[in-house]
Amino acid sequence: MNLRNTLLSVSLLVMTSNGQATEATDVLKSQNIFDIEYAADLAISQDGKKVYFVRQFMDIQSDRKLGNIWSVDTQSKNLLPVTTGDHADYNPVLSPDGKTLAFISTRTGKAQIYMKWLQTGQVAKLTNLSAAPSGLSWSPNGRYLAFSMFVEGQAKTPVSLTGKPKGANWADPAVYIDDVYYRFDGGGYATKGKTQIFILSAQGGTPRQITNDEYDNGGPLAWGADSKAIYFSANRSENRDFAPLNSDIFKVSIPSSKIVQLTQRDGPDSNPSVSPDGKHIAYLGFDDKRSNYENAQLYVMNTDGSKSRQVSKGLDRSINAIAWDKKGKNIYIQYDDQGKTLLALQSLNNAEKRTILSDKLGGQSYGRPYTSAEFSASDAGNVAITFSNPLRPADVAVISNNKVDQLTNLNEDALAHKSLANIEEIWFKSSADGHDIQGWIAYPPGFVKNKKYPLILEIHGGPVTAYGPHFSMEIQLFAAAGNVVLYTNPRGSSSYGKAFANSIDKNYPSQDYDDLMSGVDALLAKGFIDDKQLFVTGGSGGGVLTAWTIGHTNRFAAAVVAKPVINWYSFVLTADFYPYFYQYWFSKKPWEDPQGYMKYSPISYVGNVTTPTMLLAGESDYRTPISETEQYYQALKIEGVKTAMVRIPDASHSIYRKPSNLMTKVEYILWWFEQNKPDSQQQEKP
Repeated sequence: MNLRNTLLSVSLLVMTSNGQATEATDVLKSQNIFDIEYAADLAISQDGKKVYFVRQFMDIQSDRKLGNIWSVDTQSKNLLPVTTGDHADYNPVLSPDGKTLAFISTRTGKAQIYMKWLQTGQVAKLTNLSAAPSGLSWSPNGRYLAFSMFVEGQAKTPVSLTGKPKGANWADPAVYIDDVYYRFDGGGYATKGKTQIFILSAQGGTPRQITNDEYDNGGPLAWGADSKAIYFSANRSENRDFAPLNSDIFKVSIPSSKIVQLTQRDGPDSNPSVSPDGKHIAYLGFDDKRSNYENAQLYVMNTDGSKSRQVSKGLDRSINAIAWDKKGKNIYIQYDDQGKTLLALQSLNNAEKRTILSDKLGGQSYGRPYTSAEFSASDAGNVAITFSNPLRPADVAVISNNKVDQLTNLNEDALAHKSLANIEEIWFKSSADGHDIQGWIAYPPGFVKNKKYPLILEIHGGPVTAYGPHFSMEIQLFAAAGNVVLYTNPRGSSSYGKAFANSIDKNYPSQDYDDLMSGVDALLAKGFIDDKQLFVTGGSGGGVLTAWTIGHTNRFAAAVVAKPVINWYSFVLTADFYPYFYQYWFSKKPWEDPQGYMKYSPISYVGNVTTPTMLLAGESDYRTPISETEQYYQALKIEGVKTAMVRIPDASHSIYRKPSNLMTKVEYILWWFEQNKPDSQQQEKP
């Protein structure tokens, strides 16, 4: 019998506080993905008394993530629904006077802008748009909403066939493509058109298009203090297709639609935020050096673009979100540090001074334990955050007077009675050079030290991303099946500084492999891991490293390589974002340095592989196309290695977008590991 089914059908031993074993039958199951919820899209009222947020949930009938807007009182913690229904309500934004809430909803089948009057409870649909709006932003005078929306262009059809008889049923016409970016992961083949900026009267009516040109204009929109201009970030450079990270801050006049460029450098300037007095703009940016990583830093300039200066000196981390405080003397900054997401208050007068307010942000990446968080600041000085707990997805909390107060417990009904894996931090030395590497251990429910357990090494993607002590359905399910799980941040991960992230620049994979193997050795040294039951898996960049690992060692009993890159040469020429990959991950084009590309390609080492290996990928993945998976599958077959391939229909690179696909992924991984376990099972140590 499958060990997972066995574990789910029998009771598990768990330890009580006095160390005695007790019976527990309620471990996590893959179908419990449909039970979890998490908080997103926070909007705190300016008086700090109420937080509006989207309560995301999984709909088991439609197999989709949906969401409704709720509010929570920051004092009483009373929860109230603001919207309801089996659809997606999102992007809630409060009017400057706090009396109305604008939001986007799919309740009529297509995303439209809605308004709710909070005092009367009335709701009105304000738009009948042809495409989905995004990035709602109120004008300071409360009269308008700004938003971005894709405007479809004219498709090119240079050839038209003649001679078709009336009523004839011919094949669909050919599609002519000449764009650099012609398909996108999760979006499919591109439609001609550009994203433009619109404004809409708060009383409804017809939206007015403010930008109308050949550029994509959008991103976070920031109004000027006089409600007569909007600041935004866009890549309007001449060579924009092959300068994929470049962007600048622009100002568009509402009366005239005139656009003025405010920043200019080789690199991304983004996230403009206007100061409370309307005199300055804060934004994020860095000088692009074509490396695989740079720290985004905080800058402030006058609203005309003059006197720009960096105000986050000495911070060797990348800032990903900002907001002004009420007095305009400090700026809230959010950044990742050692796998956690921090919120700090950055002084404008002293670039070296920043006060950390909390390191408890996160919990929004429910599939795997990536850093993912947000915050919303009030004029009253308190700040709403998504609260991270290794045993729960994101809740809402508020920071006030340097204290964090959790306001919601969205998953107590679903998870409180479950026996979950405890998460423990671990640090170890890399065999490559003695560098300190951070990781986390997930212990199976009922863990007892005098037993031997299988170990699953789970490797993150990116490669420049970070895992942390955050809730993960996949990690929890692996542990619920009786495995110890190790996940780490090897060199190349973010949240440890620029040098650590860039240690794999044009050098990936390399010593990150040594870091991972050192983590396995560190757990073996603890004495509770069965060295005959070592398993490895990872997705995307983690799939690359999994394939690399089995090409360099045979210590693992089985492997699952998910949505990998196997051949860097073919990947660069088939992936959706190819202008980025060949410039930032390599020094030359593939045909200029085929040996360099193949040196780092797992396919080059397939002749060394003896590990039973399953491949898993989405059939609609345009980031790491399924052709990469197919290459490795066929190569393993040629080599006579035990292998199988799992293809997930219609799935993009983000396999977990459909909850049942997350179930599929986890169940196939556990099944494959079970099928390839040696005869040795959990044994008592003498």
